Amino acid sequence: MHGVWRDGNRFELLAESSRFLPAMFASMEEARRSILVELYLMESGQLATALIDSLCRAAQRGVTVALMLDAYGAMGLGGEDRRRLEEAGVALRLFNPLGLRSLTRNLTRDHRKLVVVDGQVAFTGGFGAVDEFLEAWYEVAVRIEGPVVADWVRLFSRVWDSPMTRGAGDAALVRHLQLGFHPHEDYHAMRGRVVWGQGYRYQAIRHSLYGRVSSAQRRIWLCTPYFVPTFSLRMRLARASRRGVDVRLLLPGQGHDHPWVRYAGQRFYRRLLRAGVRIFEFQPTFIHAKFSLVDQWSSLGSCNFDHWSLHWNLEANQEVEDTRFAGEVAALFERNFAASHEITYRAWVRRPRWQRFKEWLFGSFDAWLTRLR
Repeated sequence: MHGVWRDGNRFELLAESSRFLPAMFASMEEARRSILVELYLMESGQLATALIDSLCRAAQRGVTVALMLDAYGAMGLGGEDRRRLEEAGVALRLFNPLGLRSLTRNLTRDHRKLVVVDGQVAFTGGFGAVDEFLEAWYEVAVRIEGPVVADWVRLFSRVWDSPMTRGAGDAALVRHLQLGFHPHEDYHAMRGRVVWGQGYRYQAIRHSLYGRVSSAQRRIWLCTPYFVPTFSLRMRLARASRRGVDVRLLLPGQGHDHPWVRYAGQRFYRRLLRAGVRIFEFQPTFIHAKFSLVDQWSSLGSCNFDHWSLHWNLEANQEVEDTRFAGEVAALFERNFAASHEITYRAWVRRPRWQRFKEWLFGSFDAWLTRLR
């Protein structure tokens, strides 16, 4: 139950919003047939206004525009902004509106992030349409061309036309979309596949990562903003480090949007450090990016590799198996390692009691949530 590996693609790594936002907006302004947007977070503000303006202009020049938002993640999008979209002809649908009939169903959220233009160019990463992505949060995206774009369109269409998605937008809108991609056959062509997760029902992202970690020969470098890993992933990382693989974690520092998640994850530091895993906490700002590098394999997208993402959310990542692209991802990791504080085992075992108490408190809360599932 995995996505299909496809050759003939091009992937461009776009680190920081100053690179990926202009690239996405430029593509949307050039759209002639369709724009598909799928986001978890969208709330009224400067970035949301810019996105709405672009989508409205596209709709008014005859482009089919489909905007799919998570109903919970879009609660901060004001009524006036929603009216602007609908009056301009943008088809708007919301995934899994909150309800009282099934409280556990409310926990399933669409955490994917995707922009597809004309069925030809796609963007994915950890971004959203909230102002924190303009400056306060460090984020990474990837620009995609080639046969895998069709897989992204199919993934979008499946949720858009799902019984869990509601709204005035026509559910059948995505059934006859035109795809404009063509395989690249020159030396820039790259191999890639789309992998996704749908809670307990489908966990291809988790299985793919576990397999790569278990078979790694040289390096395992992971960046995630919400580090509350499963027991299985922790054991795989520790075993890889003990057999000589260079295992490094790039995690947020004190500037975290959910500090309790950071403390809950820090309870695992001691055993990982003792196994030889290197842990770096990013200092300049909150690092919201989710990207991984195992030998020459890279994965970028929406999945945080925590309990919540793996067991409840809809997630999707772009995997790339290409030496040149892996070199770019490695260079990005190295720059971020240099801007981070490395935590050593000797320093960690001497941390103050107040720090230990917060790890115990929020770790217990996380364990309770895990059992409640």
